[in-house]
Amino acid sequence: MTEAIDGRLKELGITLPVAAAPAANYLPYVITGNLLFISGQLPNENGKVAVTGLVGADVDVATASRAAELCAVNILAQAKAALGGDLGRIKRMVKLSSFVASAPGFAEQHIVTNGASNLIANILGEAGKHARAAVGVAALPLNAAVEIEAVIEIEA
Repeated sequence: MTEAIDGRLKELGITLPVAAAPAANYLPYVITGNLLFISGQLPNENGKVAVTGLVGADVDVATASRAAELCAVNILAQAKAALGGDLGRIKRMVKLSSFVASAPGFAEQHIVTNGASNLIANILGEAGKHARAAVGVAALPLNAAVEIEAVIEIEA
């Protein structure tokens, strides 16, 4: 499965970055049993937050959806680090929880989150289909527009 995932990443023109180190007193991921929990990932690109501001005011839905894709790429980078480089150990993306920094009255968090959901499904295939939550929040760390965390079932 690793070759299939690598092939899909290549087809999509995605190179996974080096997994970001935690910025405070937490772990970027935790493995317990056959579950991998990935801490919230921001839309980082080239070492900095690429999309900032409130969606529905400072950021349009298309740009926020791209931010969600970046979060998904960073989730996969953390998973790769957690799994010793072997994304083939992923059995299933169990759940994505998406937090969208939202202007008052903005109600399209689910559309923003589709950016991440679609990318994960395109890369992981059937194993990428997942449960999810898409939540609007007043603000996120570093003024990021989107933050997404993940739960992944893995081969032990």
